Amino acid sequence: MHGPVGLFADVIPFPPRPRPPRQARTRRASRHPIVVTTPGTTSHTTPRHDPHPAHPRRSDEGRDDTMTVLRPALADSLRTLKLSGMLETLDARLAQAQGGDLGYLEFLQILCDDEITRREQVAMTRRLRRARVDTETTLEGFDFGANSKRPAAQIRDLAALRWPQAGESVILFDAVGVGKTHVAQAMGYLAIRAGAEVRFHKTSRILADLAGGHADRTFDKRLAAHVKADLLILDDFAMREFTPGQADDFYELISQRIAEGRSNAITANRAPQDWYPLFPNPVVAESLLDRLINNSHQVFMNGPSYRPNKRPKAPATAK
Repeated sequence: MHGPVGLFADVIPFPPRPRPPRQARTRRASRHPIVVTTPGTTSHTTPRHDPHPAHPRRSDEGRDDTMTVLRPALADSLRTLKLSGMLETLDARLAQAQGGDLGYLEFLQILCDDEITRREQVAMTRRLRRARVDTETTLEGFDFGANSKRPAAQIRDLAALRWPQAGESVILFDAVGVGKTHVAQAMGYLAIRAGAEVRFHKTSRILADLAGGHADRTFDKRLAAHVKADLLILDDFAMREFTPGQADDFYELISQRIAEGRSNAITANRAPQDWYPLFPNPVVAESLLDRLINNSHQVFMNGPSYRPNKRPKAPATAK
C-alpha cells in the first residue's frame, strides 16, 4: 500500500485493519449460478445462498439523478453558511469526485481550500481598497536599469519585509522624480499581500485630517485610526515648514506609532538632517526626529529624474 501523497502528505494514515482468515470470509452471491451434475440425472442449477445479500449497485445514471436532486439543497446550505468559495467550485469538484479522481477526505479538503482561497482574495481586495495604493506600482515594474546609482540591492533587501516585522521604518529621500513614491507604494503592496493593513497618505493630507479633529473634537478618534495601520506611508514629507499645530500633531502620530511598534515609510525631497529647521520648536524636532530617524533604514535614491523618459513624444510630422 503506497503512502499518502499530495495534500495529505503530512497526515498520519490510519493503521490497517487486520484481515480475517481467507476461509472465514463470506462471499457474495455470484452473478452466475453454479451448475450441479449428479450421475443419472439431468443438469440443474442451484444459486449459492448469501445470508447478507449485497445491495444492488446503482448505475452512473442513478448517481447523476441523485446528485441533481441534492445539489440545489447543498447549494442553499452553502449560501446560508456563507461558503460561496465552495459553491463556486462545487460543480468542478463534484465532477472530479464522480470521475473517481477524489476520495471522500480529498473532496472535503479541496472544497475547504477553495473557500480559504476565496476569503483570502476578498480580504486582500479590501485591504488594497483601504490602503489607497496604486496596484500597478510594483517592484517588478520599477526600472532599476535606468540609473545605475539607485540602491537596487538595498531596495530588494527591504522587499523581504523584515523591517515591518521588527517595527522599523524606511526613509526614501533625494531629488524629485527618482522613484521614491513608486518604491514606497511597491513596499506597501507587498505588505498588503503578506496580510498587513497599510495606509498611503500625502503628508499634507494627513496633517489636515488631524487638524480637522481639533475643530470637531474627533482628534483622538482620527489619531487612533492612523496609528492602527501596520504600515503608514507618508508621501512628500518635509516639503515646507510646519506650523506649531502641525508639528505637535505629527509628534503625537509618530511617537505613538513607534511606541506601539508600528512601521512607517516616508518619502522626502530633503535629507533627514535637513528636517530639523522645518519645526518651529527645536525640542519637539529633536524628540520626534531622534526617534524616527534612528529607527529607520535610510535609502538614498541617487540619480537623475526618470520622468523625462515618460514625457509624451511629439507626433511625427508628415513630410
